[in-house]
Amino acid sequence: MLRRGLLALLVLVLLLLAPVAYTELACRGDGTPVAYEAIVDAQHHRPEARTLLTYPEWHIVHAYDDYAQVIAEVDPHDYAYLPSIAGFWSSLCALSKEASTLGPVDGGTKQMVYVIGVSFTAELLAKAAYEETLGRLAAWLRGPERAVLDDVSAQQARGYATFLQQVPWYRWDFSGDAAALTEAGTGDLRDNERALALGLEYRAKAAYAKAIEAAVGAVGADALRLRMVVTGLPVAQLESMGDIQAITTGPKGTEIETPRYRELTGILMQMAGQGAEFAEIAGNDQIMFTALSDGPFDNALTSMKRQGYGDMRHLILLPVADLAEALRGAEAAGLTIEHIHDY
Repeated sequence: MLRRGLLALLVLVLLLLAPVAYTELACRGDGTPVAYEAIVDAQHHRPEARTLLTYPEWHIVHAYDDYAQVIAEVDPHDYAYLPSIAGFWSSLCALSKEASTLGPVDGGTKQMVYVIGVSFTAELLAKAAYEETLGRLAAWLRGPERAVLDDVSAQQARGYATFLQQVPWYRWDFSGDAAALTEAGTGDLRDNERALALGLEYRAKAAYAKAIEAAVGAVGADALRLRMVVTGLPVAQLESMGDIQAITTGPKGTEIETPRYRELTGILMQMAGQGAEFAEIAGNDQIMFTALSDGPFDNALTSMKRQGYGDMRHLILLPVADLAEALRGAEAAGLTIEHIHDY
């Protein structure tokens, strides 16, 4: 019995690692990086290929958003778990090939992407195995009328998806969610099932989150700000837009420092809307953003359908110098800007 259990565990581990092996062997690009002389000091440069390799983590953020959108109306077993997993690895493959045109991908970034990919795959496979069996049975026994905890868990999923837009997942209060389910339950079969199943999931995530937070604390968190060079707007106007600090002004533009992550998208869109042009960002001349549309978009690196929304997400790489014009012209092109990926 022990031998069979170990064999099954080995098979599971190999299956989870198979996408990593495929990405390493089959998703190598043959492009050559084009030399670029940066404007800002080297200490403020970030590896250009990371504008592509930041997307896999955001794919997971988007997956939770899709999940929240789906279960707001229907049940968790209606979410397509396997396509979500496939979307992570297929997009990573396309981005890994394209990364060769931007420069080498450091080992730490690769390791991080593979770790979160395997974790995401394992989590969704486990969730699918439960929701497609016992979860589906409990929903069938409940009948067409949603239970109280169906709505409570949907609200929690939406709150979590919104939280992830700017804050690391391990800071979410999973234990609080588990307690809220217990408190809100009515004692009905479906409520009991949701409280038990999701309570176990949340408590497991709470324990894992503490371990991840400790690990991040040991190695240090990534930088929260970056430098860029902007033209077309005076310093006073730039600094009036929020958490923006002007560093210096020269013949190639004004060097400024801004927040990164989700907040950066809003800042770049605001600057572009007021007439700014971008000369470089974090010492780089290429950048990627994601945009949404009702149908296909020809100039995307890769595209995928969003669950629960009925539209498509496109990953678009372009020169930094063309970013402002692309942001200003997005609506006319039938695009809604979703997120600008820094480095």
